[in-house]
Amino acid sequence: MSTPTTQVVRPAGAGHETLTVLCLCLLILAVAGSVVAWRSVSQEPQPVASNQLDARRDLGASEQGIYADLRVTLDEIHLLREEQKTLPTPQSLADEGFAPFARDASSVSRGGHVWQLIADTSYFGHSQSPAVAGSFLMRVSADEHAAPDIWLNRNADLQVPSDLTDAVLSAAGWKQIVAQFDAGVTREHRH
Repeated sequence: MSTPTTQVVRPAGAGHETLTVLCLCLLILAVAGSVVAWRSVSQEPQPVASNQLDARRDLGASEQGIYADLRVTLDEIHLLREEQKTLPTPQSLADEGFAPFARDASSVSRGGHVWQLIADTSYFGHSQSPAVAGSFLMRVSADEHAAPDIWLNRNADLQVPSDLTDAVLSAAGWKQIVAQFDAGVTREHRH
């Protein structure tokens, strides 16, 4: 009788394959990281003038909401003015349900603004809670394609402005709200 023999069969070297795959993954990550670093563009936000506020950076959440509502409602105001040959009153805009003129839970939580038409060219929204949101002034241009002209004043003891020129508004503490669209907001696609 012969004695049984035991033969040990070792694995085929999976350690070498694992090391090769790991090195390949590291190489891919290094190349991808260098491409991202090479293609990235550092862009500082453009500073705004001293009499202006940036809509994204300088406004509180309630103020941003009112500003957005005013921009959207401005299109409807232009259409109504074209039909009626005059600017609609804040009450008629509220009756139609246009924010921020409509009195609802949202308008109350955003400062409870009381809106009025002044000089037949502008809407003034006096804030009942300046700590939540300041008072707004929207001058409506005759050109319906013009950029919205919206101003903000956070003073608690504010009077209805009588002179609506830029210089007088700035001197009275009003700041024009500007919307800047840069790479921080939108992505650039270069083809």
